[in-house]
Amino acid sequence: MRLDRVDERIISILGADARMSFAEIGGQVGLSPSAVKRRVDRLVDSGAVRGFTVVVEPQAVGWTTEAFIELYCRARTSPGEIRTGLSAYPEITSACTVTGEADAIVQVRARDTRHLEEVIERIGAEPFVVRTKSTLVLSRLVDQPILAGSAENRS
Repeated sequence: MRLDRVDERIISILGADARMSFAEIGGQVGLSPSAVKRRVDRLVDSGAVRGFTVVVEPQAVGWTTEAFIELYCRARTSPGEIRTGLSAYPEITSACTVTGEADAIVQVRARDTRHLEEVIERIGAEPFVVRTKSTLVLSRLVDQPILAGSAENRS
């Protein structure tokens, strides 16, 4: 599905406040509430919008420690095997296969360094993991969602 500028603006508005009413969104994009609803339904049906969610501040729920863990896997480990092995960890907020020496990188949130150490040990014990390398986050410098409105700055 190809998004037009109105679709991009609607997604940007929803990204900033998914609780905004169709009438409020319509007021910002120049459409009726019913036209906005039809567009949002189409965006959801097409998969361009995968859902609506709450963004929780990790510190508010006590997950104050963050780290990135590089995974070095045994030969011929597939991305699917890594995904399956890591999917049961509630501490993992994202995991990606990467280029370079590591096979994957995992973002982890934990209560404290002791909890982080336990998570690293559990991940390191996965049968496909040969070794790990961890980097503790000291402070976040930029943390922004990807919104369609940012596409307006395209070249």
